[in-house]
Amino acid sequence: MKGVWLEDLTSSEARGRFDRGDAVVIPVASAGSQGADLPLGAGAMIARALGQRLIERLPVVVAPIVSFGGQWIQAETFRQILCEVVDAFRAQGVTRVVLLEAGLSTERRLEGPSGVLVLRVQDVPGGLIDRLRSGSTVEHETSMVLALAPRSVRPAASAGVGDPSHATAFKGERLLAAWSDALAAMLTAEWPQLDA
Repeated sequence: MKGVWLEDLTSSEARGRFDRGDAVVIPVASAGSQGADLPLGAGAMIARALGQRLIERLPVVVAPIVSFGGQWIQAETFRQILCEVVDAFRAQGVTRVVLLEAGLSTERRLEGPSGVLVLRVQDVPGGLIDRLRSGSTVEHETSMVLALAPRSVRPAASAGVGDPSHATAFKGERLLAAWSDALAAMLTAEWPQLDA
């Protein structure tokens, strides 16, 4: 059985997945500003794509994306929100919780509550990813959005820090695929039974 979005389950179906021991993945979108060529929802778009790719590979329940659409909130407020979400899942019997920090432009590192696995796309190892990292964060995010929703990218003379002009949908798809592979490998290294 592969994964599922929590929002697509009924409460009894969710309970069944939790009772079975499925890991719950909570995608966290980028908290930083997007390039001038991208919509404010670009971070959530990337987080959703990574969540979907994990669902297609592993028996995980992916929670709704934690995103504020490029808006800033205090670090302690953000941490408190995440702690309350994690506590709510634990109260329902979930024992394996993953926070998936899915943004490149996250300016502060996500710190999860005790006992929570935190996966950061910025920390993903791999040769392809290292080669793709030779460009700017703006180029990478723009490439991924071009792969996911090309019509949402706006031409911009200057996107601030970084240069999106070298972004391509092909680069974006390769980056999403490499991240998905690495994240799935990290999850199955932590919990080998997910790969069964």
